[in-house]
Amino acid sequence: MTRSLRVAVQMDPIETINIDADSTFVLMLEAQARGHALWHYHVRDLALRGGRVTAWAKPVTVRREKGNHFTFGPEEELDLGTGADVVLMRQDPPFDMAYITATHILEHIHPKTLVVNDPAEVRNAPEKLFVTHFPDLMPVTLVTSDRRRIADFRREHGDIIVKPLFGNGGAGVFHLRSDDPNMNALVEMFTERSREPLVIQKYVPAVREGDKRIILVDGVAMGAINRVPAAGEARSNMHVGGRPEPTKLTDREKEICEAIGPELSKRGMIFVGIDVIGGYLTEINVTSPTGLQEIARFDGVHLEKAIWDAIEARVPAR
Repeated sequence: MTRSLRVAVQMDPIETINIDADSTFVLMLEAQARGHALWHYHVRDLALRGGRVTAWAKPVTVRREKGNHFTFGPEEELDLGTGADVVLMRQDPPFDMAYITATHILEHIHPKTLVVNDPAEVRNAPEKLFVTHFPDLMPVTLVTSDRRRIADFRREHGDIIVKPLFGNGGAGVFHLRSDDPNMNALVEMFTERSREPLVIQKYVPAVREGDKRIILVDGVAMGAINRVPAAGEARSNMHVGGRPEPTKLTDREKEICEAIGPELSKRGMIFVGIDVIGGYLTEINVTSPTGLQEIARFDGVHLEKAIWDAIEARVPAR
């Protein structure tokens, strides 16, 4: 791309990120290398007034130096509708009302200012519900808070996975064996804390061999890592001790990607990470997917370049 873009990055505090693992950081490094200007702001700094979307934002320069990985310029009120070409929506979940509200606000500027991923489509595609539009690709799944239905499901399928509908990072995910006496107490605990339904899935034993994270860029599968659970752990998320390892896509995984890819591209989902266990699609991560740095370390493929190619191709002319 010949012109320099003004890129606003909506993210968690940059002071706290791990520069050896954070995907947002390498997206910022790549944008900077292409001559794009960067601003950093927190989602709490967004404002909407009279259709105008602004944020208290700071110009930022990034570098791969531990303990010295960024420099801020003076804070300014940045008009995201007229003063930015791209907004990267990269704050971590949970996918709660604050997250949903941010998508409503950013919808006022998209696509004149390109928001990645499309905020309305992110709002309409929570990870554990969007995947249910592809029932032939996923494990047998029940979404409910009704104890009778959960008990019937366990009687039918034996070992089950129970997880919160809008959780993230492996938090609150339980593997219940067919004879586990804690099921009722667990469901009570969840339903007392939240009115949201639970996700109940047939346990896939292949999770012991790993949970594969596959990155799709504008609907095309471009890289993957396998995340192997720690000993005695049912979850493979790296937040809870999962070990990343190199991997290749199987024919089944390619089939899954080819089935969902066109829909992702049509919805403006430029950067997506899907999770596949034992040939079953379990989640479609569209809020703040990760895995770029791990793939680069194992395969030498820098997918941030492909993501920026896709972004630049979609940015409207000013």
